[in-house]
Amino acid sequence: MSDFSLVATGGTFDIIHRGHLTLLSNSFKISDKVIIGLTSDEFARKRGKTLVNNYQTRLDNLTKIISKEFPSSSFDIRKLDNDFGPAVLTKEVEALVVSEETSGQGKVLNQLRVSKNLPPVKIITIPMFLAKDGVRISTTRIRNSEIDIEGNSLSVDP
Repeated sequence: MSDFSLVATGGTFDIIHRGHLTLLSNSFKISDKVIIGLTSDEFARKRGKTLVNNYQTRLDNLTKIISKEFPSSSFDIRKLDNDFGPAVLTKEVEALVVSEETSGQGKVLNQLRVSKNLPPVKIITIPMFLAKDGVRISTTRIRNSEIDIEGNSLSVDP
């Protein structure tokens, strides 16, 4: 039996890596269903991100990897045009699963929910997945050919 009926999580999921899979795995482990907010191209650019893949490609890739890695999981992917999206303003959402990098959003989210007469959600912070070099794994590091999607070093420097 799961801890929750419905949790939400989110991200850009540009190049899906081990850190993303850790976040998703933890979300699916604790809930019957997961709403995943997928950052829109416009919102990603507004936040200063340089995307490799457009929204539709990221949506397709995310759907495929979830179906492969978590085949019996129930999920719903929604476009995020702001930090929280409509999913977390839904009364039925019981928890927000975040990485250490985005954990500060939980307090803001709960203030927003209270202002809309919704119950606060539990904030569940998942530790950042570290690459083999001890530095957090990220799409930027993968794009810069420092590491691969599993966090293995690609550097030829000694």
